[in-house]
Amino acid sequence: MNKQLRKTVIAGNWKMNKTPQETTQLIEEIKPLVANASCDIVVCVPYIDLHAALEATKGSNIYVGAENCHWEQNGAFTGEISAAMLSAIGVHYVIIGHSERRTYFGETDVTVNQRVRAALKEGLTVILCVGEYLEQREQGVTDELVAMQVKIALGGVSKEDLNNIIIAYEPVWAIGTGKTATAQQANEVCAVIRKTVAELYCENCANAITIQYGGSMNAKNADELLSQPDVDGGLIGGASLKAPDFAAIVAAASKS
Repeated sequence: MNKQLRKTVIAGNWKMNKTPQETTQLIEEIKPLVANASCDIVVCVPYIDLHAALEATKGSNIYVGAENCHWEQNGAFTGEISAAMLSAIGVHYVIIGHSERRTYFGETDVTVNQRVRAALKEGLTVILCVGEYLEQREQGVTDELVAMQVKIALGGVSKEDLNNIIIAYEPVWAIGTGKTATAQQANEVCAVIRKTVAELYCENCANAITIQYGGSMNAKNADELLSQPDVDGGLIGGASLKAPDFAAIVAAASKS
């Protein structure tokens, strides 16, 4: 982390978990544990839970995000939710390009870019996910692949809009598997992402952008991962569903 240059952000990605009632209960458990945090805190919840999350977080230091959005404002897209709809109810953040969306639901680099631009247009802050599969890491193409994902996703995104972008590096082989990239591996790829942003925009832009690590960050390894200079927070999966674990990660991110 480098809090003098950029924000530290811990975001929970709840995935397909929790009913509205369970959402309220979990957030009520989390709130007192993170009340004195010195980092930004986000809970990204299923669409059905957004209203409950927004109500439960009122007056707190926790922001609410969605897990995806469509690139069109409206239309014949059964089952989809637009960025305009999210903004209208008070959502601040949205995850775009998560590996599960890419793997299971046909998301591509091109549609990721379309969604990013739609979300920015509606004033949302985007948590943009990039990362490689295990075979791609073994083939030695991680840096090139991640740089390409970043470049395509940010196509048409202005320097000003970059203020509303967070990039999350999520090695696909470390998501929900219990495996974690070493702190050094995580930092190396986050540094590649920062270098790519510098090439696309400017050094100051690169120094200011928040880059999270998302890949089985938990209460035990958060301190080591967050001690790395180019790791500015975490996109937290399973650990975000347990109030004490999520709070422990927030505490690690709150250290100076």
